[in-house]
Amino acid sequence: MLIHPQFNPIAIQIGPIGIHWYGLMYLIGFMLFLFMGRMRAKQSNTWKPEELDDLLFYGVLGVILGGRLGYVLFYKPDFYFSNPLDILKVWEGGMAFHGGFLGVLVAMWVFGRKTGRSFFQVTDFIAPLVPLGLAAGRLGNFINGELWGRVTSADMPFAMIFPQAHDGLPRHPSQLYQFALEGIVLFALLWIYSAKPRRTGQVSALFLLGYGLFRFIAEFAREPDDFLGYLALHLSMGQLLSLPMILIGAHLFWWSSKKPRNA
Repeated sequence: MLIHPQFNPIAIQIGPIGIHWYGLMYLIGFMLFLFMGRMRAKQSNTWKPEELDDLLFYGVLGVILGGRLGYVLFYKPDFYFSNPLDILKVWEGGMAFHGGFLGVLVAMWVFGRKTGRSFFQVTDFIAPLVPLGLAAGRLGNFINGELWGRVTSADMPFAMIFPQAHDGLPRHPSQLYQFALEGIVLFALLWIYSAKPRRTGQVSALFLLGYGLFRFIAEFAREPDDFLGYLALHLSMGQLLSLPMILIGAHLFWWSSKKPRNA
């Protein structure tokens, strides 16, 4: 059985300024977005590498604003509606992927309007660029020893004790499962699939299907938020929010398959 290494949450200390691992993971995610995005732009006749800077700016705004508002609305609405000023205290933590995802969709719609592109032309381009950023975020969760998994048998491979849980019980390192599934595997699927011309909307559809399915599976190993617990059908909030992604992704794939290629 393994014990979480208890990494120092500060990756770099420069005098009184400490750069935390989690913030560094966000930076790495954004850098990977630019690097891989420029590779995709070079393979495309419709995107210019210099457009990536504006695209990233819009995406960052969508991630931060959507992620925060998603956490407020999906996870702790009663608390934040009673304490609205606490919504601004982002340094205390509290970001939701599904909220950040919705925020990015809005940002990409605005970017598309500005550049004369359709919504799905933009989302098809960025979809393969997102999973590596998600992988970096999950690695940051693991380094921080947060969002640990459910209790499991000590005989299970990779069973790990997280001292932050304060119970000494073996748990799944679910952050690493999500790192692998939602990050590495999803990236490989999207990068390979998008290497050939596809009907508009199909790459976006595969992202919705893949992320929704992988997140739904990984949640079986992840400890639900203690202030929510299990919800309808004994599912977690993460699973309930992933179900619409799976259904919308399946419908979008079917709908886009009826359109002419590259239309």
